[in-house]
Amino acid sequence: MIPVTKPFLPPIEEYQKYLTGIWQRNWLTNMGPLSSELEMRLKEFLKVNHLLYVTNGTVALQMAMKALDLKGDVITTPFSFVATTSSIVWEGCNPIFVDIDENSLNIDPSKIEAAITPTTTAIMATHVYGNPCDVVAIDKIAKKHNLKVIYDGAHAFGVAINGKSVFDYGDISTCSLHATKLYHSTEGGLIFTKDPLLLKKLAFIRNFGFNGPDAFAELGINGKNSEFHAAMGLVNLDHIDAIHTKRKAITERFNEKLQNHHSRKQIWHKQSENNYAYYPIIFQSEDAMLKAMEFLKTHEIFTRRYFYPSLANTLPYLEPKNFEITDAIAKCVMCLPLYPDLSLEEVDLICRLLLRIQNN
Repeated sequence: MIPVTKPFLPPIEEYQKYLTGIWQRNWLTNMGPLSSELEMRLKEFLKVNHLLYVTNGTVALQMAMKALDLKGDVITTPFSFVATTSSIVWEGCNPIFVDIDENSLNIDPSKIEAAITPTTTAIMATHVYGNPCDVVAIDKIAKKHNLKVIYDGAHAFGVAINGKSVFDYGDISTCSLHATKLYHSTEGGLIFTKDPLLLKKLAFIRNFGFNGPDAFAELGINGKNSEFHAAMGLVNLDHIDAIHTKRKAITERFNEKLQNHHSRKQIWHKQSENNYAYYPIIFQSEDAMLKAMEFLKTHEIFTRRYFYPSLANTLPYLEPKNFEITDAIAKCVMCLPLYPDLSLEEVDLICRLLLRIQNN
């Protein structure tokens, strides 16, 4: 059986070394030494000045909105994981969807201004599959209309634009360290901001708003993470270069073997390099995609319709709306298996089956 993804797990003895220290210190959570060490190492690896390690990527988005004190309308994309939209609603704001660009699959900046209302306070855009948004265009719009910008970079670990971390853009950026991501800490998330005062506010929010043992500075939440999760993050960071190399080799093999397949791929940002987080392909029709998905499944190869369906016409707590490009892409996109343990022989098998069903 070939799953669509498989979490990377390091040699167990490497993780157990950290467990010994946790048992000796008996410090399990509340930003222990491992969590602090992980923050420092990630800042160095990602080449950013500030970040916070939090519970998960969803809490990171909610904390970002709270820290920016957002109200009213928030412009966002209908082509993302549900947490992007649900975080907006959870924080009492109104998501205003804007259609995506058919090539990048990210929110289309040329359509943002038409969606701005008198009560619009922010733009929340997703770097879909890790592919950077047009951050220059979005920043220009945000400054013109005095809007805050949050980037959902759940998939964008390690991505840079012209050598600068993608997380350096926007007022706040977030990342997910969930087990299925290319780099993970079992569960976890990151928050980035260039503003030291905003970082301080986020740090208060992460720990219930505490400002001392019996004082509070902010309305807070329990956004902390545990030493066990931080330990996994530290061990996995030692393997990130090898993980990247393997995922790149798998991606390049897919590219080579699927040259004659009747599908197209996401167009990556010209000033950025792929982090090989996912391998999505876009079929010419939904029927062709479903036919391929079922055929692979009969050979115990599992794929994922990611993202499907469009958030704009799916969620029970929002009035359904249709967007031409988003709806079309969501119906036809399929993510193929991609994880470090996937062998090139298995990649070849997947590609042969895709080509075979295409020609039948």
